[in-house]
Amino acid sequence: MLTIIRCLLVIGLLLATAPLRADTLAGRVVAVTDGDTITIRDGGRNRHRIWLAGIDAPKSKQPFAQASKQHLSQLVSDKDVSIEWSSRDRYGRIIGKVTLAAPDCPGCMPTLDAGLAQLEAGMAWWDRDYRRQQSLEDQGRYEYAEFDARMKRIGLWQDPAPVPPAEWRKRETPSWITRWRDPSPSTGVANPSRKAQGTMARVMSTPGSTLATTSRN
Repeated sequence: MLTIIRCLLVIGLLLATAPLRADTLAGRVVAVTDGDTITIRDGGRNRHRIWLAGIDAPKSKQPFAQASKQHLSQLVSDKDVSIEWSSRDRYGRIIGKVTLAAPDCPGCMPTLDAGLAQLEAGMAWWDRDYRRQQSLEDQGRYEYAEFDARMKRIGLWQDPAPVPPAEWRKRETPSWITRWRDPSPSTGVANPSRKAQGTMARVMSTPGSTLATTSRN
């Protein structure tokens, strides 16, 4: 009986840590929104917004936001990429691992991981909240890449106390707006009632309103 219980615990642990089954999408990068979001056009000329799985880059108005976007642009703009993905975020973006051919071998297989490259250059944080979107191998690579960049004090780690985007949003936005717009991905806390959402939407869309919308973009 003890052996059976141990086997069940091991199986449960493997299921809890395994990434979801992935699909594959291919296309050409036609836009870079910021240091972790791109738009691709597939063979059918359909556009897809992609959030690079496992990283969170500085957002608009944050230090190094432009540098992070520029670094990703130089890496992927107008390049053919492959996206391994299993889910979308609440804004409809595909959350996926983006790979492409290395710059010195454009005809080679897509083995260069764009998200990992952002971490290695100190242009993003490893997003631990979404680590289940990654294999255990990628989790280890991403965690080490962030650690290595921090130790070398490159990119955003030149700042003695860089503020992750999630914390930045909390500081820049009243807490009640943050809770309304950004329920925790781990807890899945529900949004307010439809009536409350309608009232909030009217307030935030009123011309001249000083309340800024927040989103993980």
